[in-house]
Amino acid sequence: MKKILLIEDDTVMRENTAEILELAGFSVKTAVNGKNGCALAKEVKPDLIVCDIMMPELDGYGVLHVLSRDPKTASIPFIFLTAKAEKSEVRKGMELGADDYLTKPFEDTDLLNAIEMRLKKVDALKQEFSRDAKGVNRFLDEASGLQELQSLSKGRESSKYKKKEIIFHMGDTPHYLYFLVKGSVKVFKTHDDGKDLITNIYQSGEFFGHVSLFENHLYSDTALVMEDSEILKIPKEDFLALIYKNRDVAQKFIQLLSNQVEEQEKQLLRLAYDTVRKRTAEALLQLMKLAKAKNPNSVRISRDDLANMVGTATETVIRCLAEFKEDEMVEIHGREITVLDRAGLESIP
Repeated sequence: MKKILLIEDDTVMRENTAEILELAGFSVKTAVNGKNGCALAKEVKPDLIVCDIMMPELDGYGVLHVLSRDPKTASIPFIFLTAKAEKSEVRKGMELGADDYLTKPFEDTDLLNAIEMRLKKVDALKQEFSRDAKGVNRFLDEASGLQELQSLSKGRESSKYKKKEIIFHMGDTPHYLYFLVKGSVKVFKTHDDGKDLITNIYQSGEFFGHVSLFENHLYSDTALVMEDSEILKIPKEDFLALIYKNRDVAQKFIQLLSNQVEEQEKQLLRLAYDTVRKRTAEALLQLMKLAKAKNPNSVRISRDDLANMVGTATETVIRCLAEFKEDEMVEIHGREITVLDRAGLESIP
């Protein structure tokens, strides 16, 4: 049963509206003012909030502002109730992040339709999407069900990239969010001395290029195709509109990116504190997780790329691999490295 929080200072309006919602099968909690409503929202975590604008203690704008600043309540759908005389103020509420509004007096069906439509959109955005082009397009299509985003899903086609082709250079202006449909892409930074450090390797089903879009600055790294790839390019304007205009979509996208951010943080810690042997072992283990080969214990990577992941000289990586081979933890055939003793690599100090 979906939980609705109704914040309304008018007793008759509050009781009548609560009755309508209860008869429709919702579990209803009520608050007599904005201050009480904020406390109740944090306590019961409702599926949706219906809130009057003009109230004592704290008005509807204040309620929305307070709840939107708390991660635990920021994504709760929010519908304003407004008197006709206040209709001109609705724009202010929508800019603050409200999802819809109803003008009092309203019909029972108008209230229920607004709530059910909003809950359906939330449920659609909470479902899992496959990590391929079809899944991304479906995710964006669900999000663009909102009127202001209906054009987002039009004209999205993937592009073909050849091995060693540059997608973007360090210092370029970002124009797209990239989704890797097929293939692999490495992202690296170049030091003043000309040496590269691979900061990430992306495989099928992953987004990249998002950090520069969020921070609105030039790319701080370079993206290069490691094998023939297929990439979906989502225009910057469409992506940012999607993120900024809909909290549910933003939350879903942040969830999709969270694993990538966490892995980058771990890599920075490894570079700062781990030995070269341990970093080399960690790089091999990370590549194993990304590998799509028939043998899940094998990875194919050049010694230069592996060295750029580890953050050391190619000769040093070659020496580490030779030691791993001598200790029978790996087997090497050209570019292919097969891990024989995963536990051994994991335990390297």
